[in-house]
Amino acid sequence: MAEIEHDEVEASRAPLIEHLIELRSRLVVIMGFLLVGFIGCFIFSETLYQWLLLPYRDAASIVRGVPVEELDLTANFFAPLEFFFVRLKLSLVGSVIIIFPVIAWQIYGFVAPGLYKNERGAFAPFLAMSPVLFGVGVSFVYFLVLPMVMRFSLGQEQSAELVGTRIELLLNVSDYMNLITTLMLVFGISFQMPVFLMLLAKAGILKAKTLLKGWRFAVVGIALFAAFATPPDPISQIMLGGALLLLYFISIGGMHLMQSSDDRADDTQED
Repeated sequence: MAEIEHDEVEASRAPLIEHLIELRSRLVVIMGFLLVGFIGCFIFSETLYQWLLLPYRDAASIVRGVPVEELDLTANFFAPLEFFFVRLKLSLVGSVIIIFPVIAWQIYGFVAPGLYKNERGAFAPFLAMSPVLFGVGVSFVYFLVLPMVMRFSLGQEQSAELVGTRIELLLNVSDYMNLITTLMLVFGISFQMPVFLMLLAKAGILKAKTLLKGWRFAVVGIALFAAFATPPDPISQIMLGGALLLLYFISIGGMHLMQSSDDRADDTQED
């Protein structure tokens, strides 16, 4: 009896070690791509930062009523190595964004052996959708959210005509970088909600009717998440909350169509 129990323990230990070895190898692959992406982004980090300053420049041109060519804007740093560390952070975040498809593929490769063939086929479309939604979230920040946030911030400036003192935004390279990276990562990850919900629906854990009935609770939860996940400005909070609410109802529609097609397939197999 003792020998049987010992054999069972050894049999269960072997697959666990194999899974850990595979997990380590996939993490090594991710870290390798992350390092290559980091080095590439660091080489062009100054150009990337200038590119990220474009929404600020365009917003300043609109708010101050000055053509872009005539603007004299300065981004400041107040510590000797501050901009160097900003470049490091920009390179790391940029590398994560660039290699996100690799990360998604490695996750799929790790869990795929535990899935049936039909389950792997069902999982593949969600794998392809995940990097696309992440890119949509990042683009949403750069082309829509960030310009609106900058216009709102620059709109707080005041001329010296009121009390003889001019109130002007003094842009800090570190603060601006923190704002951009926070917004891009938060929106990119948050835009994965349809993938997460539809995977739960595919597994039979959630149903579209359940989410539709609980939409009021979803609104409250999304509002709280947007308030805590974004920087303390109303523009980004409203934009994230509105986008997530739209994605929530889109997810419900996708879940409904997916579950209806699954039900029709089951009925066909029974016939």
